[in-house]
Amino acid sequence: MGSSTGENVRLTVFGQSHSAAVGMTLEGIPAGEKIDFEEIKRFLSRRAPGRSVGSTARKEPDVPEFLSGFVGDVTCGAPITAIIRNTDARPADYAALSDVPRPGHADFTAHIKYGGAEDRSGGGHFSGRLTAPLCIAGGICLQLLKKAGVTVVSRVLSIGNVSDEGELGQNAPEGDIPTVSAESRLGMRRLIEKAASEGNSVGGVIECRADGLPAGLGDPIFGGVENRISAVVFGIPAVKGIEFGAGFASAKMTGLENNDAFVTENGRTVTATNNCGGILGGITDGMPLVFRIAVKPTPSIAAEQKSVNIRTGEEVALSVGGRHDACIVPRAVPCAEAAAAFAIYDMLQGRKKEI
Repeated sequence: MGSSTGENVRLTVFGQSHSAAVGMTLEGIPAGEKIDFEEIKRFLSRRAPGRSVGSTARKEPDVPEFLSGFVGDVTCGAPITAIIRNTDARPADYAALSDVPRPGHADFTAHIKYGGAEDRSGGGHFSGRLTAPLCIAGGICLQLLKKAGVTVVSRVLSIGNVSDEGELGQNAPEGDIPTVSAESRLGMRRLIEKAASEGNSVGGVIECRADGLPAGLGDPIFGGVENRISAVVFGIPAVKGIEFGAGFASAKMTGLENNDAFVTENGRTVTATNNCGGILGGITDGMPLVFRIAVKPTPSIAAEQKSVNIRTGEEVALSVGGRHDACIVPRAVPCAEAAAAFAIYDMLQGRKKEI
Protein backbone atom coordinates (compact mmCIF):
# COMPACT_ATOMS: atom_id res chain seq x y z
CA MET A 1 0.00 0.00 0.00
CA GLY A 2 1.18 3.54 -0.71
CA SER A 3 1.33 4.74 2.87
CA SER A 4 4.54 6.79 2.70
CA THR A 5 5.08 10.42 1.76
CA GLY A 6 7.72 13.14 1.82
CA GLU A 7 10.87 14.01 -0.12
CA ASN A 8 13.44 15.27 2.38
CA VAL A 9 11.71 13.83 5.42
CA ARG A 10 9.94 10.51 4.89
CA LEU A 11 6.78 9.51 6.76
CA THR A 12 5.31 6.00 6.74
CA VAL A 13 2.13 5.08 8.63
CA PHE A 14 1.13 1.49 9.37
CA GLY A 15 -1.47 -0.62 11.13
CA GLN A 16 -5.24 -1.10 10.94
CA SER A 17 -8.21 0.23 12.88
CA HIS A 18 -8.55 -2.95 14.96
CA SER A 19 -5.04 -4.40 14.74
CA ALA A 20 -2.80 -4.59 17.79
CA ALA A 21 -1.45 -1.10 17.13
CA VAL A 22 -1.09 1.70 14.63
CA GLY A 23 2.16 3.52 14.16
CA MET A 24 4.55 5.61 12.11
CA THR A 25 8.18 5.86 11.07
CA LEU A 26 9.66 9.30 10.46
CA GLU A 27 13.00 9.42 8.66
CA GLY A 28 15.23 12.42 8.04
CA ILE A 29 14.83 14.32 11.32
CA PRO A 30 18.26 15.73 12.23
CA ALA A 31 20.05 14.55 15.36
CA GLY A 32 20.17 16.82 18.39
CA GLU A 33 16.57 18.06 18.38
CA LYS A 34 14.92 18.05 21.81
CA ILE A 35 11.26 17.03 21.71
CA ASP A 36 8.63 17.58 24.41
CA PHE A 37 6.82 14.23 24.66
CA GLU A 38 4.14 15.67 26.93
CA GLU A 39 3.31 18.26 24.27
CA ILE A 40 2.89 15.46 21.73
CA LYS A 41 0.46 13.73 24.11
CA ARG A 42 -1.50 16.98 24.49
CA PHE A 43 -1.63 17.37 20.72
CA LEU A 44 -2.86 13.79 20.27
CA SER A 45 -5.54 14.33 22.91
CA ARG A 46 -7.20 16.87 20.61
CA ARG A 47 -7.76 14.11 18.05
CA ALA A 48 -8.90 11.51 20.58
CA PRO A 49 -12.65 10.76 20.96
CA GLY A 50 -14.78 12.13 23.78
CA ARG A 51 -13.80 15.80 23.57
CA SER A 52 -16.65 16.97 21.32
CA VAL A 53 -20.34 16.29 20.91
CA GLY A 54 -21.27 13.31 18.76
CA SER A 55 -17.85 11.62 18.91
CA THR A 56 -17.45 7.86 18.91
CA ALA A 57 -17.84 5.88 22.14
CA ARG A 58 -14.59 4.04 21.38
CA LYS A 59 -12.12 4.86 24.16
CA GLU A 60 -8.45 4.90 23.26
CA PRO A 61 -5.81 6.61 25.46
CA ASP A 62 -3.66 7.23 22.36
CA VAL A 63 -0.39 7.33 24.27
CA PRO A 64 2.53 6.99 21.83
CA GLU A 65 5.33 4.53 22.55
CA PHE A 66 8.60 5.57 20.92
CA LEU A 67 10.60 2.54 19.83
CA SER A 68 13.56 4.24 18.19
CA GLY A 69 15.03 7.56 17.10
CA PHE A 70 15.69 9.09 20.53
CA VAL A 71 18.24 9.05 23.29
CA GLY A 72 16.19 10.34 26.17
CA ASP A 73 14.14 13.15 24.67
CA VAL A 74 16.70 14.13 22.01
CA THR A 75 16.69 12.85 18.43
CA CYS A 76 19.70 10.71 17.58
CA GLY A 77 19.47 10.76 13.77
CA ALA A 78 18.01 7.26 13.46
CA PRO A 79 14.49 6.77 12.05
CA ILE A 80 11.85 7.65 14.63
CA THR A 81 9.33 4.85 15.06
CA ALA A 82 6.35 5.08 17.40
CA ILE A 83 3.23 3.01 17.95
CA ILE A 84 -0.14 3.58 19.58
CA ARG A 85 -1.71 0.40 20.91
CA ASN A 86 -5.37 -0.25 20.10
CA THR A 87 -6.86 -1.04 23.49
CA ASP A 88 -10.59 -0.85 22.73
CA ALA A 89 -10.90 -2.68 19.41
CA ARG A 90 -14.08 -4.64 18.63
CA PRO A 91 -13.64 -6.42 15.29
CA ALA A 92 -16.76 -8.50 16.02
CA ASP A 93 -18.84 -5.34 15.38
CA TYR A 94 -18.04 -5.77 11.68
CA ALA A 95 -18.63 -9.52 11.26
CA ALA A 96 -22.06 -9.00 9.69
CA LEU A 97 -20.59 -6.62 7.11
CA SER A 98 -18.10 -9.05 5.59
CA ASP A 99 -20.11 -9.37 2.35
CA VAL A 100 -21.96 -6.03 2.44
CA PRO A 101 -19.88 -2.90 1.67
CA ARG A 102 -20.83 0.21 3.63
CA PRO A 103 -21.81 3.15 1.38
CA GLY A 104 -19.22 5.93 1.51
CA HIS A 105 -16.46 3.62 2.80
CA ALA A 106 -13.56 1.93 1.04
CA ASP A 107 -15.04 -1.54 1.71
CA PHE A 108 -15.98 -2.17 -1.92
CA THR A 109 -12.85 -0.76 -3.57
CA ALA A 110 -10.59 -2.48 -1.03
CA HIS A 111 -12.34 -5.78 -1.74
CA ILE A 112 -11.76 -5.36 -5.48
CA LYS A 113 -8.11 -4.31 -5.09
CA TYR A 114 -7.08 -6.92 -2.50
CA GLY A 115 -9.31 -9.78 -3.61
CA GLY A 116 -11.11 -10.28 -0.32
CA ALA A 117 -7.94 -10.49 1.80
CA GLU A 118 -8.34 -6.96 3.17
CA ASP A 119 -8.99 -6.24 6.86
CA ARG A 120 -12.63 -5.12 6.97
CA SER A 121 -12.79 -4.34 10.69
CA GLY A 122 -13.39 -0.63 11.15
CA GLY A 123 -12.09 0.05 7.67
CA GLY A 124 -8.74 -1.62 8.33
CA HIS A 125 -5.84 0.38 6.93
CA PHE A 126 -8.28 2.86 5.34
CA SER A 127 -9.63 3.97 8.72
CA GLY A 128 -9.42 7.42 10.23
CA ARG A 129 -7.63 5.63 13.07
CA LEU A 130 -4.47 6.02 10.94
CA THR A 131 -4.58 9.78 11.55
CA ALA A 132 -3.33 9.10 15.10
CA PRO A 133 0.19 8.22 13.90
CA LEU A 134 -0.02 11.13 11.44
CA CYS A 135 -0.52 13.36 14.48
CA ILE A 136 2.58 11.91 16.16
CA ALA A 137 4.67 12.96 13.15
CA GLY A 138 2.85 16.27 12.91
CA GLY A 139 3.34 16.93 16.61
CA ILE A 140 7.10 16.50 16.19
CA CYS A 141 7.17 18.75 13.12
CA LEU A 142 5.10 21.45 14.85
CA GLN A 143 7.72 21.67 17.61
CA LEU A 144 10.56 21.87 15.10
CA LEU A 145 8.72 24.53 13.09
CA LYS A 146 8.11 26.60 16.22
CA LYS A 147 11.88 26.70 16.80
CA ALA A 148 12.18 28.10 13.26
CA GLY A 149 9.55 30.78 13.96
CA VAL A 150 6.73 29.06 12.05
CA THR A 151 3.34 28.47 13.66
CA VAL A 152 0.34 26.51 12.39
CA VAL A 153 -3.20 27.03 13.69
CA SER A 154 -6.64 26.00 12.48
CA ARG A 155 -10.35 26.18 13.22
CA VAL A 156 -13.67 24.69 12.24
CA LEU A 157 -14.88 27.15 9.61
CA SER A 158 -18.25 25.46 9.14
CA ILE A 159 -20.30 22.39 9.97
CA GLY A 160 -23.22 21.79 7.65
CA ASN A 161 -24.81 25.18 7.02
CA VAL A 162 -23.47 26.78 10.22
CA SER A 163 -20.39 28.95 9.64
CA ASP A 164 -17.91 30.47 12.07
CA GLU A 165 -17.84 34.26 12.37
CA GLY A 166 -14.64 36.29 12.41
CA GLU A 167 -11.17 35.83 10.98
CA LEU A 168 -8.69 33.15 11.95
CA GLY A 169 -5.68 34.91 13.45
CA GLN A 170 -2.32 33.69 14.68
CA ASN A 171 -3.79 32.29 17.90
CA ALA A 172 -5.47 28.88 17.90
CA PRO A 173 -9.19 28.96 18.80
CA GLU A 174 -10.28 27.03 21.89
CA GLY A 175 -13.21 24.78 22.72
CA ASP A 176 -14.49 21.29 21.93
CA ILE A 177 -15.31 22.67 18.48
CA PRO A 178 -12.48 25.16 17.87
CA THR A 179 -14.11 28.30 16.46
CA VAL A 180 -13.50 32.03 16.71
CA SER A 181 -17.15 32.66 17.64
CA ALA A 182 -18.67 31.01 20.71
CA GLU A 183 -22.14 31.54 19.22
CA SER A 184 -21.16 29.70 16.05
CA ARG A 185 -19.77 26.86 18.17
CA LEU A 186 -23.14 26.51 19.89
CA GLY A 187 -24.96 26.38 16.54
CA MET A 188 -22.58 23.70 15.26
CA ARG A 189 -23.05 21.66 18.43
CA ARG A 190 -26.82 21.72 18.01
CA LEU A 191 -26.54 20.63 14.39
CA ILE A 192 -24.34 17.65 15.33
CA GLU A 193 -26.72 16.65 18.12
CA LYS A 194 -29.64 16.74 15.69
CA ALA A 195 -27.83 14.56 13.15
CA ALA A 196 -26.85 12.07 15.86
CA SER A 197 -30.44 11.82 17.12
CA GLU A 198 -31.57 10.96 13.59
CA GLY A 199 -28.90 8.29 13.09
CA ASN A 200 -27.21 10.55 10.57
CA SER A 201 -23.99 12.58 10.27
CA VAL A 202 -22.71 15.94 9.04
CA GLY A 203 -19.50 17.21 7.47
CA GLY A 204 -17.81 20.58 7.37
CA VAL A 205 -14.83 22.75 6.48
CA ILE A 206 -11.56 23.29 8.36
CA GLU A 207 -9.42 26.39 7.81
CA CYS A 208 -5.68 26.24 8.47
CA ARG A 209 -3.13 29.05 8.67
CA ALA A 210 0.68 29.00 8.82
CA ASP A 211 2.60 32.15 9.85
CA GLY A 212 6.32 32.87 9.74
CA LEU A 213 7.10 31.14 6.47
CA PRO A 214 9.89 32.73 4.44
CA ALA A 215 9.25 33.91 0.90
CA GLY A 216 10.73 31.66 -1.76
CA LEU A 217 9.70 28.27 -0.39
CA GLY A 218 8.42 25.77 -2.96
CA ASP A 219 8.84 25.11 -6.67
CA PRO A 220 6.85 25.77 -9.85
CA ILE A 221 4.52 23.34 -11.63
CA PHE A 222 4.56 19.92 -9.88
CA GLY A 223 6.64 20.90 -6.85
CA GLY A 224 4.48 23.78 -5.68
CA VAL A 225 3.55 24.39 -2.06
CA GLU A 226 -0.10 23.66 -2.88
CA ASN A 227 0.89 20.32 -4.43
CA ARG A 228 3.03 19.25 -1.48
CA ILE A 229 0.49 20.19 1.18
CA SER A 230 -2.41 18.66 -0.76
CA ALA A 231 -0.60 15.33 -1.12
CA VAL A 232 -0.36 14.97 2.67
CA VAL A 233 -3.77 16.46 3.46
CA PHE A 234 -5.49 13.87 1.27
CA GLY A 235 -3.94 11.24 3.53
CA ILE A 236 -6.70 12.19 5.97
CA PRO A 237 -9.40 9.71 4.87
CA ALA A 238 -12.41 12.04 5.19
CA VAL A 239 -10.96 14.92 3.12
CA LYS A 240 -12.71 15.48 -0.23
CA GLY A 241 -11.46 18.91 -1.30
CA ILE A 242 -8.90 21.65 -0.67
CA GLU A 243 -8.56 25.30 -1.65
CA PHE A 244 -5.89 27.93 -1.03
CA GLY A 245 -6.53 31.60 -0.35
CA ALA A 246 -9.76 32.73 -1.99
CA GLY A 247 -9.94 29.30 -3.64
CA PHE A 248 -13.08 28.60 -5.65
CA ALA A 249 -14.45 32.05 -4.82
CA SER A 250 -11.75 33.53 -7.08
CA ALA A 251 -13.61 32.07 -10.07
CA LYS A 252 -16.35 34.63 -9.44
CA MET A 253 -13.95 37.58 -9.15
CA THR A 254 -12.45 39.87 -11.75
CA GLY A 255 -8.69 40.07 -12.09
CA LEU A 256 -8.70 43.44 -10.35
CA GLU A 257 -10.63 41.98 -7.42
CA ASN A 258 -8.57 38.81 -7.12
CA ASN A 259 -5.07 40.22 -7.60
CA ASP A 260 -3.21 41.06 -4.40
CA ALA A 261 -1.61 44.50 -4.79
CA PHE A 262 1.98 44.82 -3.60
CA VAL A 263 2.71 47.45 -0.96
CA THR A 264 5.60 48.39 1.32
CA GLU A 265 5.19 47.80 5.04
CA ASN A 266 8.03 48.54 7.48
CA GLY A 267 10.50 48.37 4.60
CA ARG A 268 9.20 44.98 3.48
CA THR A 269 7.29 44.11 0.32
CA VAL A 270 3.94 42.53 1.23
CA THR A 271 0.50 42.23 -0.33
CA ALA A 272 -2.45 44.40 0.67
CA THR A 273 -4.79 41.39 0.55
CA ASN A 274 -4.15 37.64 0.59
CA ASN A 275 -6.42 36.08 -2.01
CA CYS A 276 -3.48 33.94 -3.16
CA GLY A 277 -3.23 32.37 0.30
CA GLY A 278 0.45 33.20 0.62
CA ILE A 279 1.45 31.31 -2.54
CA LEU A 280 2.24 32.61 -6.03
CA GLY A 281 3.45 30.26 -8.76
CA GLY A 282 3.74 27.44 -6.22
CA ILE A 283 6.15 29.53 -4.12
CA THR A 284 5.50 31.30 -0.80
CA ASP A 285 5.41 35.10 -0.89
CA GLY A 286 5.97 35.64 2.85
CA MET A 287 2.30 36.26 3.70
CA PRO A 288 0.28 33.85 5.87
CA LEU A 289 -0.32 30.54 4.13
CA VAL A 290 -4.06 29.85 4.26
CA PHE A 291 -5.98 26.81 3.06
CA ARG A 292 -9.33 25.14 3.72
CA ILE A 293 -10.33 21.50 3.46
CA ALA A 294 -13.76 19.93 2.96
CA VAL A 295 -14.45 17.02 5.32
CA LYS A 296 -17.25 14.67 4.31
CA PRO A 297 -19.96 13.41 6.68
CA THR A 298 -19.02 10.25 8.57
CA PRO A 299 -20.23 7.43 6.28
CA SER A 300 -21.01 4.96 9.10
CA ILE A 301 -24.54 5.91 10.12
CA ALA A 302 -27.43 4.14 11.83
CA ALA A 303 -29.97 5.39 9.29
CA GLU A 304 -30.96 2.72 6.75
CA GLN A 305 -29.06 2.75 3.43
CA LYS A 306 -29.01 0.59 0.34
CA SER A 307 -26.14 -1.77 -0.41
CA VAL A 308 -25.42 -5.08 -2.15
CA ASN A 309 -24.29 -8.46 -0.90
CA ILE A 310 -21.21 -8.81 -3.11
CA ARG A 311 -21.21 -12.61 -2.69
CA THR A 312 -24.83 -13.18 -3.82
CA GLY A 313 -25.51 -9.99 -5.79
CA GLU A 314 -28.66 -9.40 -3.75
CA GLU A 315 -29.62 -5.79 -2.93
CA VAL A 316 -29.98 -5.33 0.84
CA ALA A 317 -30.88 -2.68 3.40
CA LEU A 318 -28.04 -1.74 5.70
CA SER A 319 -27.89 0.06 9.04
CA VAL A 320 -24.35 0.44 10.39
CA GLY A 321 -24.00 -0.34 14.10
CA GLY A 322 -20.92 -0.02 16.26
CA ARG A 323 -19.28 3.17 17.54
CA HIS A 324 -18.99 6.10 15.16
CA ASP A 325 -18.77 9.91 15.11
CA ALA A 326 -21.82 11.91 14.09
CA CYS A 327 -19.31 14.54 12.93
CA ILE A 328 -15.61 13.90 12.44
CA VAL A 329 -14.74 17.55 11.73
CA PRO A 330 -13.65 18.70 15.24
CA ARG A 331 -11.34 15.69 15.63
CA ALA A 332 -9.88 16.30 12.15
CA VAL A 333 -8.65 19.81 13.10
CA PRO A 334 -5.32 18.64 14.61
CA CYS A 335 -4.96 16.22 11.69
CA ALA A 336 -5.04 19.19 9.29
CA GLU A 337 -2.39 20.94 11.37
CA ALA A 338 -0.28 17.76 11.43
CA ALA A 339 -0.47 17.35 7.65
CA ALA A 340 0.43 20.99 7.06
CA ALA A 341 3.28 20.90 9.58
CA PHE A 342 4.83 17.79 8.04
CA ALA A 343 4.59 19.13 4.47
CA ILE A 344 6.02 22.52 5.45
CA TYR A 345 8.87 21.03 7.49
CA ASP A 346 9.69 18.67 4.61
CA MET A 347 9.94 21.65 2.23
CA LEU A 348 12.04 23.68 4.67
CA GLN A 349 14.51 20.81 4.97
CA GLY A 350 14.75 20.75 1.20
CA ARG A 351 15.49 24.47 1.12
CA LYS A 352 18.37 23.96 3.56
CA LYS A 353 19.88 21.48 1.12
CA GLU A 354 19.57 24.01 -1.72
CA ILE A 355 21.37 26.67 0.33
